[in-house]
Amino acid sequence: MLRIGAACGSGLGSSFMVQMNIESILRDLGVSDVEVEHYDLGGATARDADVWIVGRDLADSATHLGDVRPLNSIIDMDELKEVVTAICQEKGLL
Repeated sequence: MLRIGAACGSGLGSSFMVQMNIESILRDLGVSDVEVEHYDLGGATARDADVWIVGRDLADSATHLGDVRPLNSIIDMDELKEVVTAICQEKGLL
């Protein structure tokens, strides 16, 4: 089971929106067996997820999480789909 974490400064609005968008993209790709959760950056640990998706503005603050994929824009669905597709390909899910 692959675990993807979406993190933002407070763990509320933007990371929850990114979580829902990731789940939508995974459904569109026909990928299951992936767990997606949202977190606040301060409370998140590397054990919480295998891959992290954060806004580029938080990338430097998220290095302690391990495999972090920064987004130039958290509202750009095309960019998010590219990132999620690449993760799924790397992990052998596509």
